[in-house]
Amino acid sequence: MQIEPSNLSGQSWDDLIASFPDPHILQTWEWGLVKSSFGWDMHPYVWRNRHHEVAAATLVLRRTIPVPGLAGRLRVLYLPKGPLLMDWGDESVRHQVLDDLGELTGQERAIFVKIDPDVPLGTGVPDQADFRNNSTGQNVESELKNRGWVYSYDQVQFRNTVILDLTPPEDTILANMKQKTRYNIRLSARKGVAVRSGNLSDLDELYRMYAETSLRDGFVIRDQGYYRMLWSTFIEAGMVEPLIADVDGEAIAALMLFYFAGRAWYLNGMSRKAHREKMPNYLLQWEAIRRAKSVGCITYDLWGAPDIFDEGDPMWGVYRFKSGLGGRVVRHIGAWDLPVNSVLYPLYTRVLPRALDILRRQGAASTRKQISG
Repeated sequence: MQIEPSNLSGQSWDDLIASFPDPHILQTWEWGLVKSSFGWDMHPYVWRNRHHEVAAATLVLRRTIPVPGLAGRLRVLYLPKGPLLMDWGDESVRHQVLDDLGELTGQERAIFVKIDPDVPLGTGVPDQADFRNNSTGQNVESELKNRGWVYSYDQVQFRNTVILDLTPPEDTILANMKQKTRYNIRLSARKGVAVRSGNLSDLDELYRMYAETSLRDGFVIRDQGYYRMLWSTFIEAGMVEPLIADVDGEAIAALMLFYFAGRAWYLNGMSRKAHREKMPNYLLQWEAIRRAKSVGCITYDLWGAPDIFDEGDPMWGVYRFKSGLGGRVVRHIGAWDLPVNSVLYPLYTRVLPRALDILRRQGAASTRKQISG
């Protein structure tokens, strides 16, 4: 068994990865198409066993970085929420995949390769009754360390998340929520909030709302062109549904509900300062749950939980909101880098934090300019 380029594309690729136990929206062909419009090249790969059955697969994103003063153009490889394995507990497959990724990175003359598969370290919050460790995740983490992989400074995606089981009846899902969450859902409906499904014509307004949210809550977003490309690509593929909360015909909050392979993800949420006392985000999440369940989704990933479960973590307020919906915390191994170029990788990791700080300041200024215009 060894890595081989895949000749599958589009729906055929999506059908293949949908067959894995834990398929992810960030490994879809559509995600690769979006990234291909913003500086990345996408390359699908598969591993087959001796029976010619697919045992692993991944979408590799490759980016070339022009660096002033260096003769060559440097590359990095990134496997967003990949690689996908049929069984991470199968040591022979796991060894081969990690071996081949190292060789591929060398062949591409890349500085490093980054992976961040959804391999769980465990579930629940430390020091609480539901806390459990996962032996497979711990074994994978140990193997990565032994092979020279390093826990990445740049955790591109959230390491931990909250996942809601959608298989019970709606009444049971509602009953499993915290009392205050149920109260706010009903309050929002009583206060005249109505949730509707959006479409391509809503994207400009949704971006302005998202930009307003980013400035108010202190996180950085990309420019409007990126999100129009992202949202329109997935809307046209039938893989995202904008849900918009209105009061008297005015949009006051929204979320983008992504679907793939019987799973749903809450990747982007946005709101205005107006009418916040009407709790529109609670009703939005309840309608997202109902909508995801109605189209056959069995889980709803609320996308993000604290790295450290402490009130000092910047994600704590968001986590309290999400945990009120009754989901369970899943802790993952996070993003890991294999530094192939031992000289340039330390330089890259020293420069990256400063570059990110500059980009954040520039991004916030650009966002203000776009919404003020």
